[in-house]
Amino acid sequence: MLTRILPALFVVIWATGFIVAGVVSGRADPLTFLVARHGTSAVVFTLLSLAVGVPWPRDPRAWRDAMGAGMLLHGFYIGGVFWSVAHGLPAGITALVTGLAPLLTAFLARPLLHERLVGRQWAGIAIGFVGVALIVWPRLRAGHAVPPGPLMVAFGATLSLSLGTLWQKRSKPVMDLRVNAAIQFIGAFLLTLPVAWLLEPAHAFHASAALFAALAWAVLGLSVGGISIMLALLRRGAASRVAPLLYLSPPVAALIAWAAFGEALSGVQLAGMALAVAGAFAARSGEAAASAPRQSR
Repeated sequence: MLTRILPALFVVIWATGFIVAGVVSGRADPLTFLVARHGTSAVVFTLLSLAVGVPWPRDPRAWRDAMGAGMLLHGFYIGGVFWSVAHGLPAGITALVTGLAPLLTAFLARPLLHERLVGRQWAGIAIGFVGVALIVWPRLRAGHAVPPGPLMVAFGATLSLSLGTLWQKRSKPVMDLRVNAAIQFIGAFLLTLPVAWLLEPAHAFHASAALFAALAWAVLGLSVGGISIMLALLRRGAASRVAPLLYLSPPVAALIAWAAFGEALSGVQLAGMALAVAGAFAARSGEAAASAPRQSR
């Protein structure tokens, strides 16, 4: 039962990140906001770990692996996406670029983790990417200029997400998930703080109820909820089968925007949603076939 509930919760929570980014835009500098998010998340996870008395790792390599995963997953990926959007990259193109993450993860999982993907998984990954492309197609047709700098940063952020997913899976942390998350956000905070100091000298953070609500959800919902579930899923399964869940975030985010803000959904977008869902489930349904040779050894 838990293995069915966790993926669905992860998709819904992860999709709300698009809403948070929209709320933050114009109210705070993106990296300055993320410094507050990473720092607060690190404190929350540290307090949770201390409250239940779980042990912290003594091996410096465990700290290195967890901080490295945090820098890739939270520092470079989330920071790159927020920075790209804030500097003129249209949200539709950003969604399309980040939609490459499952494909990159699948390509890299074979040489780095020796994970074997079957044909059904490759087909699902390809179908899911087409679905994401159709979902964002109306925004792509708007004809917005594509700034090359933010576009390259978005590509780098997407690669960082794939590498962070693989790093987390390959390092196989044995520590408590709360401790692991605390160390990850410490790493993300230490990376983001000096970058924000250099790139955002104004440190804009216009206090408002909406901005503090976004920060609260970014910490409690996305960090405590979403990241904890992601780490649990990576501990339970292969990285290449967790990544396709990201295909489900754009359709869920579009539905949230439709329900909350009245954003219209075209026929093309609805078709894209269906393809994204079909692709994600097809990619994950190959799990038994892909793992069968390993179980027989």
